[in-house]
Amino acid sequence: MVNGTGLYPAVGVEAGEVPAVGPAGARLLTGTVRAVGLDVGLAGALAPWRRPLAVHDPGKIVADLALCAALGGDHLSDLALLRSQGELFGQVASDPTVCRLVKTLAQDADAVEAAVEAARGEVRRRVWDLAGEHAPTAGISAASPLVIDVDATLVEAHWAKEGAAPTFKRGFGYHPLTAWFDHGPHGAGQCAAIMLRPGNAGANTAADHIEIIRRALDQAGLGSRPGRKVLVRIDGAGGTKETVGFLARRRVSYSVGFKLPDRTPDIYAAIPKTAWAPARNADGDPREGADVAEITDLLDLSGRPEGMRVIMRRERPHPGARLRFDDVGGYRLTAFATNTGRGRLPGLELRHRLRARCEDRIRCAKDTGLGSFPLQGFAANRIWCQIVALAHDILAWTQMLALTDHPARRWEPRTIRARLMHIPATIARHARRTLIRYRADHPWTRLLLQGIGRLQTLPAP
Repeated sequence: MVNGTGLYPAVGVEAGEVPAVGPAGARLLTGTVRAVGLDVGLAGALAPWRRPLAVHDPGKIVADLALCAALGGDHLSDLALLRSQGELFGQVASDPTVCRLVKTLAQDADAVEAAVEAARGEVRRRVWDLAGEHAPTAGISAASPLVIDVDATLVEAHWAKEGAAPTFKRGFGYHPLTAWFDHGPHGAGQCAAIMLRPGNAGANTAADHIEIIRRALDQAGLGSRPGRKVLVRIDGAGGTKETVGFLARRRVSYSVGFKLPDRTPDIYAAIPKTAWAPARNADGDPREGADVAEITDLLDLSGRPEGMRVIMRRERPHPGARLRFDDVGGYRLTAFATNTGRGRLPGLELRHRLRARCEDRIRCAKDTGLGSFPLQGFAANRIWCQIVALAHDILAWTQMLALTDHPARRWEPRTIRARLMHIPATIARHARRTLIRYRADHPWTRLLLQGIGRLQTLPAP
């Protein structure tokens, strides 16, 4: 060791052949892929695009890209991270092979999307069966439904890629629409679907919302008309007559944003004081300065599905917030529509506001590949969306199956990488077996080994 005056030791460095492994904690992710049969499922789904005499299976390449995104990679070339760790990831395709495959898949993007989503759906149902009481579908009913959140986001593009366009926030890029299975406060949620759209795509385009909801319902595997045991939550962009009508035809519960009409001040003045009830915080306590009331009878809902209720929320703007022209009586007014006929208004309003968890899911997805689209072609970036969805699923399924009884079930991708993926380890070979030996004094080694052990006890797919 070299002496110095700094606060950190000045250790000498050199390169050498050492039996070490880089992201050693990724053994947890590959264990999940094997335990749920995702690798085999992708191989079968993408078999039509495998060229004769090909060395690398397209399903393995796509699974490798998903693992790379789960570990923080956001370009195809980041696959080098896996290529240098053959003990963990096996044989990984070269960059030219990966690029050729993505180009081939992009030429038939519609069919590839359908094939990958079908494989994801089949594996997801297997995961939920393995998870038992910890699955989002465990014990679902009209009173406790499976929640699907739908929301769009903006992704900047820093150069002219195909489909990139000016956005409504004066940026330039893409405007993908996403759907998520909510796990409530006890889990990290799962990606149901990602639909890539140009940057100038409309925020309230009904056809896009109907398509993403259809994909999400297919992923849930509960049938085309699952009934009130499924709840779909959308912000105001999803409150169009066409979208709500589609939800009503599918017979699911919904909670969607509702655009108040121009005569809102008159509607507000007609609400009796006794109709207002205190709104509640996420912990169930009354929220100071916020109230809710039903205004269904004060609106013209012709053309809307039967059973729709509209609930208004009023709240004093936070200190320092700018007042708006549409504020009434010093209150900021918003509304949502639902077909839930029973339940107290504060509980229904709180249920709708918990849709904000969807924004956390999108933020995590942007940290798992959705933050940038690395390819030039629009169809190629549609394939990248499927890779991002797979990466998010691998992380979520790992947490559900391997980290069930630990707070790690709720960790975000960055936390998982920092605490579990980079635990120091070495490679050992004994009796024709390859072993990974993790550093025993690392604070998260025990949790990692317990998770791997739990995956090894699962029945083979």
